[in-house]
Amino acid sequence: MGNFLIAVTVTCESRLHTPMYFLLRNLSIADKCFSSITAPKVLVDLLSQRKAISFNGCFAQMFFFHLVGRVDVFSLSVMALDRCVAISKPLHYMTIMSPGRCLALLVAAWVGGFIHSTVQISLLFPLPFCRPSVLDTFYCDVPQVLKLACTDLFMLELLMISNNGLLSTLWFFFLLVSYTVILLGRSQAGEGRRKAISTCTSHIIVVTLHFVPCIYVSARPFTALPTDKAISVTFTVISPLLNPLIYTLRKEEMKSAMRRLKRRLGPSNTE
Repeated sequence: MGNFLIAVTVTCESRLHTPMYFLLRNLSIADKCFSSITAPKVLVDLLSQRKAISFNGCFAQMFFFHLVGRVDVFSLSVMALDRCVAISKPLHYMTIMSPGRCLALLVAAWVGGFIHSTVQISLLFPLPFCRPSVLDTFYCDVPQVLKLACTDLFMLELLMISNNGLLSTLWFFFLLVSYTVILLGRSQAGEGRRKAISTCTSHIIVVTLHFVPCIYVSARPFTALPTDKAISVTFTVISPLLNPLIYTLRKEEMKSAMRRLKRRLGPSNTE
């Protein structure tokens, strides 16, 4: 609901038609899609005795899970670039982050997510699956599905860890370094520095919530651990729900826009 509200508010409020909020709306849409990939099936399973998913349904879930997950990664990277330009080159900000360029960056993010997910599924689909089709988790993902294959998986597992875990770890540290450079690379004073710290803090929290569980799941050998399910819940459900709260509670501009939208859409006091 929070992500949907952000997307509607940014769309309807002309004061929020800026590159930063344009990118935030895309992230909110991606987060909404990300939680929708797993949450509905979990709710259905909670209400039924037989908890099952078809082979094609499992692969479809993995495809969209990795597609939107990678879109999140690319979107967070574009948002870091946006803040870097806004703080380091404020006079050229609107020229550099023009609507056309922002749209091109977001299209590239979705295309990149599609390519990444297609590669993942194309590596898994030809595998022979002959072991009992039981997954010790509430959604389909690469580590669990790989265990069902009856073939030597050493090289494929190494490739998956490199493609997901290693890249996610490097990307995470790159984003942290980027925000550190943003905060330290330009001497600001007073209100400008306070706003920069507030904005970058929100972004760093969201980046950490997204990447740390992802790295935990994908940057190690695919062996089950007792904490896997709790981390998976954080990664797939809690993090997308917290992102809108983190962004909106720290931005008075967004809260004011939501109040204006509520008054505009609410019942009229006049008869």
